Amino acid sequence: MASDLELSDFLKNAEKKAFKRAYYHVRDEEAALDIVQDSMIKLCTNYADKPLTEIPLLFQRILSNTVLDWFRRRKTRSALFLNRDDFEIDENPGYFESIDILKGDTDLPSHQSAEIWVSRMQTVAQIEKAVMNLPARQREAFLLRYWEELDVSETAAVMGCSEGSVKTHCSRAILALSKTLSEQGMNP
Repeated sequence: MASDLELSDFLKNAEKKAFKRAYYHVRDEEAALDIVQDSMIKLCTNYADKPLTEIPLLFQRILSNTVLDWFRRRKTRSALFLNRDDFEIDENPGYFESIDILKGDTDLPSHQSAEIWVSRMQTVAQIEKAVMNLPARQREAFLLRYWEELDVSETAAVMGCSEGSVKTHCSRAILALSKTLSEQGMNP
């Protein structure tokens, strides 16, 4: 059984990656924050009695299911109701920070010029956009395998599919990312 401190430490360490993963799926910062918060609450409420070794996979599965629930609710809501906000144009979209390149993310290292730093941030933004444009299952498999560093069997358990499907989704995601980034002049 995980102690309160261990569970709290796990959630602090998982929070940023979970947000990025949810954001890549829903493309809405507020919704991604809500999804992560709901996932964390579900984990603490329903699975706090599980061993610490089981918590990471449980959390990933809960996060995946919460994202799917968000899409289902959104689909139902949009089928039943029209929102006045749907007809307004957002002139000031929210700011979203790119993937942290270094620890202390926005600090400009003294040994690095501003030009190099800006170039790296632009490259990261291009990669993030390419990942966000992947089909949902490919994106999920790619993020679980290479962002969350889960092995194939763990990824299959979280996604609820076979290991072969995970390998196929990852392979297709890598090919699509490679093609997209090569077209943009990067050598992945």
